[in-house]
Amino acid sequence: MNCITNNSLSPQCVETILQTIAEGLLLIDQEGTIRYCNTALEEMTGKSSKELVGKKCCSVMNSQCSPPPTCTLFKDGAITNRECLILHLSGKTLPVLKNAKVLRDPQGEIIGAVETFTDISVLKSTENRLQVLEESIRRKEKYGIIGKSHRMMELFSLIELASASNATVLITGETGSGKELVARAIHNEGIRKGKSFITVNCSALPESLLESELFGHVKGAFTGAFRDKPGRFELADGGTLFLDEIGELSPLIQVKLLRFLQEREFERVGDTITRKADVRIVAATHRDLRKRVNDGYFREDLFYRLKVFPLHVPPLRERKEDIGALVDHFIDRFNSETGKHITGLSHDAAITMMDYCWPGNVRELENAIEHAFVTCQEQTIDIFDLPIEIRKVELRDGVCRNEERGIKVPDAKSFLIQHRKTTDEEFISILNECNGNQTEAAKRLGVDRTTIWRRLKRLGLS
Repeated sequence: MNCITNNSLSPQCVETILQTIAEGLLLIDQEGTIRYCNTALEEMTGKSSKELVGKKCCSVMNSQCSPPPTCTLFKDGAITNRECLILHLSGKTLPVLKNAKVLRDPQGEIIGAVETFTDISVLKSTENRLQVLEESIRRKEKYGIIGKSHRMMELFSLIELASASNATVLITGETGSGKELVARAIHNEGIRKGKSFITVNCSALPESLLESELFGHVKGAFTGAFRDKPGRFELADGGTLFLDEIGELSPLIQVKLLRFLQEREFERVGDTITRKADVRIVAATHRDLRKRVNDGYFREDLFYRLKVFPLHVPPLRERKEDIGALVDHFIDRFNSETGKHITGLSHDAAITMMDYCWPGNVRELENAIEHAFVTCQEQTIDIFDLPIEIRKVELRDGVCRNEERGIKVPDAKSFLIQHRKTTDEEFISILNECNGNQTEAAKRLGVDRTTIWRRLKRLGLS
């Protein structure tokens, strides 16, 4: 078939082109009546061309529109990238991007218009999912957990599952990783959020005091027991009891806790009355409880009673992409507390913090920023404002080095290094003492050689 005749397309070719394009297409007359539509528009509306042709163009849209000549298209002459909804025969709506332009005769009079519709349902669905994700992240930050890494998003999902039930939860993770924050999140997001959240550190008290603290005592139960006292189980009735460092419990307390988990019953110290309490147990430990079971320090039956829903909080070294957000969070907080106006980290300080392994996790990071707020005299935290074990290469490597390698961690007192920020004059003096040897100067100052090079460049000496 010859499509081009006398430099113009044949009607058959025009029809083929209009039916092939992926966008929905309408041709309307000056009254707004549909005179033509293509296959793509039929699919968008669920109606055939026979059902559409002869109807007003507004009948296709899920919105009120004015008929010509007062409609926007006939007044302005064109519509560009306007988001609209097409009404499908099933009753559902389809988000589209509408473009339109009026058609004129040789005398310039409007004789109709052409309208195209691009399906943007996939784009809108993606935008909605992103909004839900962003809202989810903001919601997590409300109860103090900062993190957008993959590991933290997995943890947030588990928190949501745990908060939707009353199951006993066992939270594991290294010291300073935020186990109590996770426990509070489970409580605050759950059905007990309006009730008490009671915390007990099981490693802070000896057995006799911990037993009384947990289960309460009656008057005369022991020397100094001058009155009845309810325990934490009673105070947490209807709410959540968070048992931190559960791995430190003595055998006696383990037996009593196991009984409560099995029967929801307990007695106060020195009492014979059996009491009940509706308490959800959330426990946490930095220890390997399985190993303590194998070593005979922890009851196996209690271990299984506690780990109904286990949760692990990842250490900071396994989610370093969250360090930036955590640093910003702590800087904002300490700015509010101290009245300072620190804006962030220098390039060297940021690299150093990313290189560090953070054995103390988020708590150590918080302490490092607080330390920097004491030493920093500028608007930006520099490497010399950080604690010595973080900024000094030998100490940093010693802290983070695997113990199997058998390399001794250097003693901070043995280093000739000031704990305050080195001035430019002191820096130049140390460099002169090292006869310009940048590697030696870096060792003396406890920084990387690249830090020396950058400072020399800043001072115009490189």
